[in-house]
Amino acid sequence: MAELMTGLTRTHYCGEPRLQDVSKEVTVCGWVQRQRDLGQLIFIDLRDRTGILQLAFDDGTDRAVFEKAFTARGEFVLAARGIVRERSAKNMDIPTGEVEVAVTELRVLAKSETPPFEITENSNVKEELRFKHRYLDLRRPDMQEKIIGRHKIVKAARDYFDSRGFIEIETPNLIKSTPEGARDYLVPSRVFPGSFFALPQSPQLYKQLLMLSGFDRYMQIARCFRDEDLRADRQPEFTQIDLEMSFVDEETVMEIGEGFIKDVYKKVLDIDIPTPFRRMTWHEAMERFGSDKPDLRFGLELVDLSQVLQGTEFRVFGGALTAGGSVRGINLKGYADQLSRKEIDKLTEWIKAYGAMGLAWTRLTEQGESSSYEKFLAPNEVTAVRNALGAETGDVLLLVASPKPKVVFDSLGALRCELAARFDLIDKSAPNLLWVTDFPLFEFDEDENRYVAMHHPFTAPTKESLSLLETDPAKACARAYDMVLNGNEIGGGSVRINDPELQQRMFRALGFSEEQAQAQFGFLTDAFRYGAPPHAGMAFGLDRLVMLMLGGESIRDVIAFPKMANSGELMTGAPSAVDEKQLVELGIRQAESANTPRS
Repeated sequence: MAELMTGLTRTHYCGEPRLQDVSKEVTVCGWVQRQRDLGQLIFIDLRDRTGILQLAFDDGTDRAVFEKAFTARGEFVLAARGIVRERSAKNMDIPTGEVEVAVTELRVLAKSETPPFEITENSNVKEELRFKHRYLDLRRPDMQEKIIGRHKIVKAARDYFDSRGFIEIETPNLIKSTPEGARDYLVPSRVFPGSFFALPQSPQLYKQLLMLSGFDRYMQIARCFRDEDLRADRQPEFTQIDLEMSFVDEETVMEIGEGFIKDVYKKVLDIDIPTPFRRMTWHEAMERFGSDKPDLRFGLELVDLSQVLQGTEFRVFGGALTAGGSVRGINLKGYADQLSRKEIDKLTEWIKAYGAMGLAWTRLTEQGESSSYEKFLAPNEVTAVRNALGAETGDVLLLVASPKPKVVFDSLGALRCELAARFDLIDKSAPNLLWVTDFPLFEFDEDENRYVAMHHPFTAPTKESLSLLETDPAKACARAYDMVLNGNEIGGGSVRINDPELQQRMFRALGFSEEQAQAQFGFLTDAFRYGAPPHAGMAFGLDRLVMLMLGGESIRDVIAFPKMANSGELMTGAPSAVDEKQLVELGIRQAESANTPRS
């Protein structure tokens, strides 16, 4: 039967006692990491979130206490009182390894069945099993270190922004559904049958309204929700460090953002981040790296071969160029002997996921040359391509052609990162940060056959782009900026539109009728008729920032109770079927198959 804590008060965490505490009486609580029975001597490694402490039981221990120690097993919950003493056999691998506690009183607060996996650091256990028993997974020291690290980052954020005059204000989680984004999570209203709330994809509209309300510096650790396909760095519910400021321009926002990153790295990791960060336009990032979040820790830059191949009779290249596309390549310099033809064939299949029809290649080894495309080119074209790519013996040239420039950028942008990871080309000695600026205001959505906002409909165009909204939207640029860390977007924002007339022009450019714009965003545009200050802001992706700072592989590593790739939670079984009475109250009738519980 479990014993009570009555009369015992914890005085120390397990990771705290040191040599200076020898002869002190301490009371510690935690879980049994392991028990070692050496006959007349028993040792228990007791674990809590601060570390491990050795408990000792010997021939001087009260017999009843010794018997309790004998019965203790892994993950039993114990409270122990005793005297700190120096260990005869020290373990310098742990902070408490020079001391132990000679136990005088021991209570078994809870027993444990054998857990489905060992509670150890970096446990090699399938993710599904870990998430099914997440409460056990979170006991592991490396997981606790990440969750505590997240806490420190959040605290540093609040302290930093508070010291710079930001006011933390909560915004609603039940809001009006608006278009121009990912799919909303909808919440049916019982009070208004047939009507729905949406969960916020971001607090964008509310924080703009707060600027109109006179709160000139707002911040919030905001929960956000998006119903979209998942990947390692994406969850249906996630957290932003959300900011908005009045009477500022891009420079002020970027300065504040840089200051936050510098501050949080120093406070949490004791790393000095130099400022100001490097800046790169969106156009330069795409041309050189095939990505608007380029990883600059290695080379493998893209080279545009469209000009040197203009007029080529090779149908694959010529057809792409005639259709308005491009041909570009990268040079994997010095790795021809390490990238075999078989591996190139695998990469050819891999790259098709990014829309490419294939991967053209040339290998220049000491033993000879081989190529998938050079025999189709004229000799001067072969020479021109090699010269453009700086080809030498030992190199591998990898080319992609497509009528759609985006396909070329996406394919080669992903390929350079894959090759850099595979051949360990990434300089991991220091965080690499930069701003990407001057984004397009619009991008063309082929599925909807119209222009959509690249960021959101409230992003201000540059002064030079004002005349292009109606005449040539493809060339319009936004006053937008993204912060990139090691090839990952960790934050982004823009200067907002505060002119109601310009906002209406933006809606028209996006294909909204006046009635549609009023129905969806009338509350915002109406408010802006009453004197909206110039304002700008940004949001940091907290989960991704924590993951990168703490060395996680996925944001699931730094979220206490994450969802799996199918948006489900294995531990609780969410989402699940609900009681028919609840559906009736909400006025919802569900197809029988849709309400069948999952296996």
